[in-house]
Amino acid sequence: MTSGQRRFGRILVTNDDGIDAPGLAVAIEVAEALADEVWVSAPAGECSGMSRQVSINQPLRLIERGERRFAVTGSPADSVIVGLRHLMNGHTPDLVLSGVNAGANISKEIGYSGTVGAALTARMLGVPAVALSQAWITRKNIPWDTSRHWLPGVITQLADGGDWPQDAIHNINIPNAAVDEVTGVEITRQGTGLKLDIAVDQRTDHRENDYFWINFKREQGEELEDADVAALRRNAISVTPVGIDLTDHGLRSALTSIHN
Repeated sequence: MTSGQRRFGRILVTNDDGIDAPGLAVAIEVAEALADEVWVSAPAGECSGMSRQVSINQPLRLIERGERRFAVTGSPADSVIVGLRHLMNGHTPDLVLSGVNAGANISKEIGYSGTVGAALTARMLGVPAVALSQAWITRKNIPWDTSRHWLPGVITQLADGGDWPQDAIHNINIPNAAVDEVTGVEITRQGTGLKLDIAVDQRTDHRENDYFWINFKREQGEELEDADVAALRRNAISVTPVGIDLTDHGLRSALTSIHN
């Protein structure tokens, strides 16, 4: 994409895998294809699973890693807040890109995602945001080139499609496929078929002190054809609008009818 096709003046890039993650480097490339000026405010370390956690009981520190590049000793949401309200204060970006996450953010796990949480935090603060994730089968063979190739065009299409949603973000998942194996772009809903359990794995260290690992147990179930999971199974790019409003409107209507 040439500079004449750029859609944005400024983009802020963040993630939840940390400032040194390869997916962040891909997101920066995508942002540089779309914007005249790119800023980075990302966690200093890996912060997966933090959702929208905000550090209100401990101070945050900034580590400069280059021109307009900063690591934050906090969560993904912290990084967005520091980026928007401190680093870019008075120079609000046109868009926040969160990712590219190593692994899909789909189905019931969206609620835990620091990638999605950072994007929702940006939207809450008034800036349009997109969450970006790259699916994989083996961590040693993540098809980053697929994200690198497809994301600039997908984001451009979303930008050209009208006003950005006021109370929602776009959650984009790239399938585990080569560049030429992608079957297209599908507008999807959040999947619900995933059977998710969380176990506590207790162990003992060499000083005979107990410690614990949280361990996710996943089992794929049936999905509707328009679900994010189903799209990725077809090697399609999934674009799911994710809203700040967590109300279950169907249940709300049912409860209203009961109490009227």
